[in-house]
Amino acid sequence: MTDNELLLALSDMLDKKIEIMQNQIKNDIAELKQDVLLLKLDNENTIMPRLQNIESCYTSTYKRYKNSVESYEAMQDDIKLLKQVVREHSERLQKIS
Repeated sequence: MTDNELLLALSDMLDKKIEIMQNQIKNDIAELKQDVLLLKLDNENTIMPRLQNIESCYTSTYKRYKNSVESYEAMQDDIKLLKQVVREHSERLQKIS
């Protein structure tokens, strides 16, 4: 076999190997595209609606607690006052008896 024939044979072998690798890569890319599509669909149909539901629950809970904080603080003040009055009345009742 001459050098040229040898080079041509090697070139053919490399071309076939490259073609096989390219087909393999194309198949991998096609599989990846399919996986990405499935992930996008799952994200759109399952994950995002659930996240929006969780967000709305937290938002409504936050609003409810935010509005009740003022009344809670007023209640604390009332309880402090009631404790003070009860203490004073208890002291007066003890002095009387």
